Amino acid sequence: MRKNSGFGIQDSGASKPQWVGLSSLPPFDPRSPIPAPRSSKGFTLFELVIVVIIITILAGIFINRVMFYQELAEKTAMEQVASTVQSALTLKYAQIQTRGQASDIPAMAVDNPMNWLQRKPRNYAGEFYDANPLSVTPGNWLFDLKSRELVYVLQHTGHFKPAKDNRQWIRFHVVLQYEKPVLASLKNAPLELVGAVFDPVSSYVWE
Repeated sequence: MRKNSGFGIQDSGASKPQWVGLSSLPPFDPRSPIPAPRSSKGFTLFELVIVVIIITILAGIFINRVMFYQELAEKTAMEQVASTVQSALTLKYAQIQTRGQASDIPAMAVDNPMNWLQRKPRNYAGEFYDANPLSVTPGNWLFDLKSRELVYVLQHTGHFKPAKDNRQWIRFHVVLQYEKPVLASLKNAPLELVGAVFDPVSSYVWE
């Protein structure tokens, strides 16, 4: 039996203790089957610049899409109000015709269309004389007492192409529709009033 003692190994089975020095042991193999951990390195300057560029591009795309959808929502809300006004105009026109008061119809062309609605939009700012886009906060409706037109002042204009006046708004008015009499014998008769529509004063492009 061997016992470890100090810097040697003692053989207790022999009659005389024998010491075996460490130098007589098999040489230690420094190679290990477990690989030594590699030292981790941080980002290089080039890699950091690439990451910053990618993040900037993605942020730009995201912001651009957000602005596009904001414009789309504003356009949809504006056209919904315009459609509601058209429905109110059609109903009022029919009521006047039913009552036999056709002479009252021309007055509709200069009336404030917001007065026909049971509930005015929250973003209706009121009536202004000779209004301009700075008269109200962008994103609001107003009625111009001078031109007798209902006006929407745009808030998001990134994809909007102004009309001839080059202003960031859309002007609407009531247009009375007239047609020639159907009967041939009435060709020289005055035009007949056949309807009323709520249309933009000038065509606009909102992509």
